[in-house]
Amino acid sequence: MAEQTSSTIVIDAPAAQVMAVIADFESYPEWATGMKDVEVVEPGAAGERARQVRFVLDVAPIKDEYTLAYTWAGDREVTWNLVKGGILRALDGAYTLTELPGGSTEVTYRLQLEVTIPLIGMLRRKGEKILIDTALKGLKKRVEALA
Repeated sequence: MAEQTSSTIVIDAPAAQVMAVIADFESYPEWATGMKDVEVVEPGAAGERARQVRFVLDVAPIKDEYTLAYTWAGDREVTWNLVKGGILRALDGAYTLTELPGGSTEVTYRLQLEVTIPLIGMLRRKGEKILIDTALKGLKKRVEALA
């Protein structure tokens, strides 16, 4: 992924619990800012996590419906790539989880976003940073509330 933005947060829960919340796509509208609807369109084989998920997002300045393809590496990393979108031309990213002593988990979120509307690089990166920070704070709040 070229020109990606990333941020990290520590969540007071084991990696498996963090990844379980990340993989529970249907619950995203309950905690992920701007998520209006989420639907798994291609489930994984029995016991596996979703392969493709459709999202309806409404968070200024982006309002779009898009589908992402996911690749899972156990409870350590998940990556995704845009399959199709409206104003989104690219939405590639990853969550990388690192267990820390004491049972907490460091979560790094990387994102590369491209939209069909022209944006200078600085504005695009600022938008990525806002999306990442909002997602990480929401994930932390959700996981720690369930832990």
